Amino acid sequence: MLIAEIDKYGALVTERDEPLEWEKVHISSCAKIGYLMALFRDVDPDMAACACACHDFGRIVTGKQKGHAEAGYEPVKAFLKKTELFSEEEIEQIAIAVKNHSSKSEVGGPIEEIVKDADVLDFDQYGTELPREEQKRRLRRIEGVLADMKKAGFVL
Repeated sequence: MLIAEIDKYGALVTERDEPLEWEKVHISSCAKIGYLMALFRDVDPDMAACACACHDFGRIVTGKQKGHAEAGYEPVKAFLKKTELFSEEEIEQIAIAVKNHSSKSEVGGPIEEIVKDADVLDFDQYGTELPREEQKRRLRRIEGVLADMKKAGFVL
């Protein structure tokens, strides 16, 4: 359903800061990373994977990087409601993670933290420059977590 939604907005919003093909790669990678991080952190992996897959929904809807986290809050709630996969409380939890994922220096709930970590890690694994210092700090902070995950048999 998410890919169909992305394709729908691709036809509606043609001017984009990032190509839709990159968006699809990024959400897929983030969802996988988020799922594994959730297992390691004893958090619901399906919720984490969904939140990671939806975290850039605002950029899908608007085509713009600037303000995309906040812009995704209401649209992602409407999308998730249509899926009929989540309770109202779960939808709100995912939407909050979407809304706050760009604030890398702030600490949120477990799902939000997984989204932030997966986002930074995904950019790093593709060699994409992390332009903000708060992103670089978060990446340095989770390097120890990644080492612990590898020791426990979790391979990202």
